[in-house]
Amino acid sequence: MKLSELQKIIQGIPKTELHLHIEGSFEPELMFEIANRNNITLAYDSVESLKKAYQFNNLQEFLDIYYLGAQVLLKEQDFFDLTWAYLTKVHSQNVVHVEVFFDPQTHTDRGVPFSVAITGIHNALEKAKVELNISYKLIMSYLRHLSEESAFQTLESSLPFKHWIDGVGLDSSELGNPPSKFKNVFEASATEGFKLVAHAGEEGPADYIWEALDILKIERIDHGNRCLDDNALVQRLIDNKIALTLCPLSNLELKVIKKMEDHPVAKMLEKGILATINSDDPAYFGGYMNENYYETAKALNLNNNQLMQLAINGFEASWLSSDDKATHIATVKTYFNSLN
Repeated sequence: MKLSELQKIIQGIPKTELHLHIEGSFEPELMFEIANRNNITLAYDSVESLKKAYQFNNLQEFLDIYYLGAQVLLKEQDFFDLTWAYLTKVHSQNVVHVEVFFDPQTHTDRGVPFSVAITGIHNALEKAKVELNISYKLIMSYLRHLSEESAFQTLESSLPFKHWIDGVGLDSSELGNPPSKFKNVFEASATEGFKLVAHAGEEGPADYIWEALDILKIERIDHGNRCLDDNALVQRLIDNKIALTLCPLSNLELKVIKKMEDHPVAKMLEKGILATINSDDPAYFGGYMNENYYETAKALNLNNNQLMQLAINGFEASWLSSDDKATHIATVKTYFNSLN
């Protein structure tokens, strides 16, 4: 298949994104615009010098610059603009449903009220639902390098906005911060009616995935690359239809894999794992949904059946209703049938 044809096919696929940190969609141009608006001086003197800093050797190096960028977000309008920029971008790539993470502690620890961040994000998501026909779910993430006590404070702050939040997640520095550290707050979050997900097995071992499943009782694994180290775990994921929200370009940029040809998604599909493709932090890792699909398909020589399976898996793994899932999956199948 010609690469231009592959790009065209990927553009046409109706897609969902299940692993996206809204703070990680902060493009340098918008970061400078908001910094100027809020009279904040960034540590970089231009968009170009900031982009040059996006060369990471590991997860922690990325997180350091990610938190630096988030410092300019102070007002409701800032969070709205950030979220709206992401939504208009993915709308142009035929993404029709998003499940978006946000990190309240990144903002509340700087003195930005929980209400300011969530209201700006929520208003942009609602606008996209009406104007762009993008459905959404919102996931509040706990930062795992902080204490469980801090996560409990975040849970408490979220309760007045519970009707806007669909689930909770666990992100940030994985190594040395196992899922079991957050057992109690996940239990409390479930009691409040939140759905549960967690990052596990990106840089951390397969054991962290077991912990996320058995101790946190999560229903979807964010990343999960390391599951392939453990055959019993692979079988568990298949038997229980537990989805993985994989992020290929992120894995490449953070040195989880050495080259795209090493990405495990094709192996996972072959085994029957409910694997999905997502962008993670697209402003930092060189691509949104279409770029992730394209670079993965190109490197692994994925065929149309595999691309269709990935798109279907995205809807299967989502928190949409059964009826909505069925409607979207039928649209995906119709699209691929039209290519034959």
